[in-house]
Amino acid sequence: MSHPLDVGMTLPVMEPDIAPEVLRDWSERIDAGPFSSLCFGERIAFDNPDALTLLGAVAAWTRRVRIGTTVVVPQLHDPVHLAKALATGDRLSGGRLSVGLGVGGREEDYAAVSADWSSRTMAAMADRAATLRRVWAGENLTGATRPVGPRPVRPGGPELLVGTLGHRTVRHAARWADGLAGMTLDLDVDATAALFDVARDAWARAGRPAPRLTTSFWFALTETSPDPRAQIHRHLRHYMNWLPTGLVDALAPTAGFAGTLDELRGVLDRFAAIGADEVQLIPTGDDPRQVDLVADLLSRDS
Repeated sequence: MSHPLDVGMTLPVMEPDIAPEVLRDWSERIDAGPFSSLCFGERIAFDNPDALTLLGAVAAWTRRVRIGTTVVVPQLHDPVHLAKALATGDRLSGGRLSVGLGVGGREEDYAAVSADWSSRTMAAMADRAATLRRVWAGENLTGATRPVGPRPVRPGGPELLVGTLGHRTVRHAARWADGLAGMTLDLDVDATAALFDVARDAWARAGRPAPRLTTSFWFALTETSPDPRAQIHRHLRHYMNWLPTGLVDALAPTAGFAGTLDELRGVLDRFAAIGADEVQLIPTGDDPRQVDLVADLLSRDS
């Protein structure tokens, strides 16, 4: 590969009725493999595990791999309580936490926790990111007799990545984020490269260190599914339940990656060529063989 590329694996938390033992099995396999990170995201009005609760479990199930929340929506949480929960996860994992923050796109998630939909702004997210860092630095923001702890392992707390596909959001986040937690819906490498260029420029203009550039995409393998494209379609029908079915059906034929391991290697090479620091694979089924097969692929490439 033309650029050193880390590859992370996302837990199948958005699969229906996912069992705790399956999540533990995946976590242990990811930790034992060559993966750089173990990731999972947040939804509220859905049947997935709570992300902050799962963070503690994953910290106990693993020893090595970076743990990434991709993404947490801070507007759905009290910011001080969120800072405490994330710092706890960071300490339980020995400082392995990476926090992706995004504003979220589902009004039902805001409604489920009585959060203000009008707070879904870049400024509000930046304010909450600042609160996280102030709590992690030991500032007493509550007037309590002691600051809210525990303190994270790393001074300054875990890295904060902005979860977005938008150029304007990336430019705004250069003031506070350490990098980008991106996603490509349709494996558009050129569009991802353009977003990375916007981030590099914005961070440089802000006088910040170069951003960490990550992206992610759904995948299904020919080696574990008789029809990987149908697997992705089924997954999106479940996951994108807040959208009209016709819209999901129109997206599914080009969403993510459906193919062989050798073809996946080619896709990863293309993301390496544009300077991605990490690509995170998002499974569309819970078969753990996917972890082992991708691990073997990465081991051959190393």
